[in-house]
Amino acid sequence: MLATLMQQFEAASLRYVDANGMTRDPDWYLLKLHEEVGELTQAFNRKTGRGLPKGRTPEDLARDLADETADVLGHVLLFAYANGLDLEAAIERKWRFRPE
Repeated sequence: MLATLMQQFEAASLRYVDANGMTRDPDWYLLKLHEEVGELTQAFNRKTGRGLPKGRTPEDLARDLADETADVLGHVLLFAYANGLDLEAAIERKWRFRPE
C-alpha cells in the first residue's frame, strides 16, 4: 500500500519540479520536509488561536491544517522513496501492526 502511494507522490513531485525548473538533490527531500513541518506548525498555531488568523475563516483554518498535514505526509513519503526505505516493514517493526 505505501509503496504505491510513494510512487504516486514521486510522480506528482516530478511533474511539479519539471514544471517549475527545480532540481531535487539528496538534501532537498529533508529540507523540504522540514519546511512543510514549519508550515504545518503555523497552520496549527493559527487554528488553535496561538497565531493570527490573518483573515482566515474557521473553515479556511481547518482546510489549511488538513492541506499542510497532507504536504508533510507527502514529503515523508518522498523522503522514504528517495532513500529506498521500506516504510511498511518499519511500521510493522516500530508500531507492531500491519497496515491494511
